[in-house]
Amino acid sequence: MENQRSHRLVLIPPPFQGHITPMLHLATILYSRGFSITLAHPHFNSPDPSNHPNFTFLPFFDGLAGTHISSNNLSNIVITLNATCASPLKELLVGELMKAKVKNEKIACIIYDSSMYFADSVARELKLPTILFQTTSASNLLTYHAFAPLHSKGYLPLRGSGSLDLVPGLDPLRFKDLSVFNLANLDALLQTNAKMLAVTPSLGIICNTVDFLEQPFLDQLRQLYQPSIVNFFAIGPLHMIAEESCSRSSSLLEEDYSCISWLNNQPKKSVLYVSLGSIASWEEKELSEVACGLANSMQRFLWVIRPGTINDVSEWEKSLPEEVKIAIAERGCIVKWVPQGKVLAHKAIGGFWSHCGWNSTLESLCEGVPIMCQPNFGDQRVNARLLSHVWRVGLEWSNIIEKGEIEGAIRRLMVSPEGKEMRQSALKLKQELRVAAIGGSSYDALNRMINNVLSANL
Repeated sequence: MENQRSHRLVLIPPPFQGHITPMLHLATILYSRGFSITLAHPHFNSPDPSNHPNFTFLPFFDGLAGTHISSNNLSNIVITLNATCASPLKELLVGELMKAKVKNEKIACIIYDSSMYFADSVARELKLPTILFQTTSASNLLTYHAFAPLHSKGYLPLRGSGSLDLVPGLDPLRFKDLSVFNLANLDALLQTNAKMLAVTPSLGIICNTVDFLEQPFLDQLRQLYQPSIVNFFAIGPLHMIAEESCSRSSSLLEEDYSCISWLNNQPKKSVLYVSLGSIASWEEKELSEVACGLANSMQRFLWVIRPGTINDVSEWEKSLPEEVKIAIAERGCIVKWVPQGKVLAHKAIGGFWSHCGWNSTLESLCEGVPIMCQPNFGDQRVNARLLSHVWRVGLEWSNIIEKGEIEGAIRRLMVSPEGKEMRQSALKLKQELRVAAIGGSSYDALNRMINNVLSANL
């Protein structure tokens, strides 16, 4: 293994929490298999190097100073990164190649996030092997390949009342589940999507998923990415594979561990964990409806209200009806951010009200926790559809942020026979995922990927 330390992998994430987290899990796994690791990353939203002392962190110029990430500007940020970062990355890699030569090391591969597709041409110019890392589900990746054909056949932009119609070739996904549904800047996204899909990494594509979980979609992807052109590796769930060698946080926000003490005092499977992830949020009026719905459901809850959602959480709490304040004091815990993996693994958690981001989806599945689905943008609607209609561990509800609707949905998930059935299905999936990660299909795919990298550097 120490011999392999002379092989250095350079991993390139974008500045988004949902992409940085799985990239660091992948880095942890590959470090445990003997590789040296460098994270080349944009200055903006940088990960904390002190949390990963075995890795080298190298920031590069990104043109994003002063940017605030929201669901409305993600596409623009990706466009800026790909327009701005090629020269800074090349300069950084040239410097690393010179250092590697002095140290008798070899840069064995560049592993870049799919949204950082400019990195492939930079690596090829420097004659370095490449692997593309897809952080969303395989199902979502397959929808990207469908956009251009759907557009050319007149399905997009969607007209009339066809939002509930099934997408041809993508059953059970509906048009409303696609990330392009109701998108204002459809043309810009289609152009960016085409550029991303035009890239052919030399050593393959890694997808953070599991064969049995998305088998029909993976079969279609493998037909698109024939092994003679590019290898496709389903290696996941990465956080589960990495957990034995990774105890440090990859969060960009400070995690509040006091919630674990609170959970320790709650009955088994009694708490609903509420979090919309690192980008999506509710407006203040909606927060009040959520608070009333949580209170009226009579269920215990751990609720994340992320910094910046509202100016002053304590002042907002004071404005709530008295019975809601009593419910929060008696059955609730409100925090700014949590160590999500530890929360979902806690015996007190019985359900997760989630935005259905892919990391949260996998983390919940791996702990056998059913999900109350509230997708917002991007891949989240695809994931919610899989949770509710394929794996049967997710609750599809109206998504109307009104206290009565919320109360009903929570009670369906937490105390109804329907929710109990989801919990049983989720526990079965948990066991199957562990088998795949520890010694099954994902373990085999990881070994194949590593062998590909080593073979390319003989």
